[in-house]
Order: sequence, then structure tokens, then C-alpha cells
Amino acid sequence: MTTPAFQRARSAQAKQAREEAILDAARALGRSRGVRNVTLTDIAEAVGMHKSALLRYFETREQIFLRLTAEGWREWSADVRADLARRAHATAGEVAGIMASTLAARPMFCDLLAQAPLNLERNVSVDSVRAFKLVTLEEIELIGAELRRLLALTELQTVDLVATATSLAGALWQMATPGPRLLELYRNDPRLSHAVVEVEPRLHRVLTAYLTGLDTTSTRTTRPA
Repeated sequence: MTTPAFQRARSAQAKQAREEAILDAARALGRSRGVRNVTLTDIAEAVGMHKSALLRYFETREQIFLRLTAEGWREWSADVRADLARRAHATAGEVAGIMASTLAARPMFCDLLAQAPLNLERNVSVDSVRAFKLVTLEEIELIGAELRRLLALTELQTVDLVATATSLAGALWQMATPGPRLLELYRNDPRLSHAVVEVEPRLHRVLTAYLTGLDTTSTRTTRPA
């Protein structure tokens, strides 16, 4: 297969279009193969350029996927906040259900959430990490405002809740997608049936327990002597 001739982007608009094409290719490959199985060469070939040319736009493969992780944070946060904003009140279980269902509906985002601290943040510049962390901080603060309105949580409790939800979603997604050979093993051996994980129901249960525990603790600590 012949790689199409690559023309370097000259204008700011052309450069932005090229970056979007690279991100689109990485997104499509990540969804079909899993993030850890996508190389920089794979992305370059999908866009129709040599790897050395791609590096004019992104410093590393990890920076590309870190950009997609930031994009995932914005999209997930907007979805969660839209649902929470429609409610005048909500129970712990309802909030847990919203967070669990919106995360489970984004398998690639869950994959990226697991990959980000393991390797995506480790092979990029400090500036790239800073930009990514500022995005996550802003989205956590926006979600937190709705959580404080509905459940009267403290700022630290909202940060802990979002951190628990996103980190656990990443871990559970990895457990839920072990590959065809391992999945067959788990399903065929009754002793290993516990290894077959369903992301949404387990995440829902854990987050409900966390929020219920916070409510119980708050009631106990504020009860008059």
C-alpha cells in the first residue's frame, strides 16, 4: 500500500485541520484496537503521513492520547452536569447511577482513564501534563458544584467522589475486556466466573455505598449530644 504524498500544513487553519485529522485517526484506532495497542506508526499511516512528519504536530503518541483524554473529560462532565442540572433533588443511588451509566457508555474514555496515569502522563512535556491537569481540575469543579447543590457534599467529598468514579471506571474497564482467550477461560471455568466484570452495575454499587456512607457519617457527626 502506497502512503499518500504528505503536504506540510502552512497556515494556522491547515495546521489545526491536520491536528484534528491525527486526533480523529487515533480516536478511531483506539476504539477498535484498545489504546495500548495503537502505535505512533499506526496513527501516521491512518492519516497518510510518515511518523517523522506527524511529530511536527504532536511530541509523542502519548500526547495525542492525552489530548483525547482531556476531550473525554469535557464530554463526560457535560453529560453528567446536564443530567444533574435537571434535578431539584437526588438520592445517593441516583447520583451514583448517573455517574456509572455515563462512564460505562464511554468505553474508550474508560480505557484512557486507566492509561493516563500509567503512561500517557509519563512521556510528554511538563506543559502538556499541566494543560491536561487544568482541564480535569476545571471539569471536577463544575461537576462538584452540582453535587454540592444536590447532596450538600463538601468540596473534598466531591473531589473524592469523582476521583473514585473515574479511577475505578478505568480499572473495571480493563478487567471487563481481558481479550477473547481469557474471556473464554473465565466463562468456561465456574471457579473463575467472578473475573467476568460488568462495569456499570459494579461501579453503581460502589459509588452508592460511598455516598451512603458519607450521608451516614454526616448524620452521626451532626447529631445533638
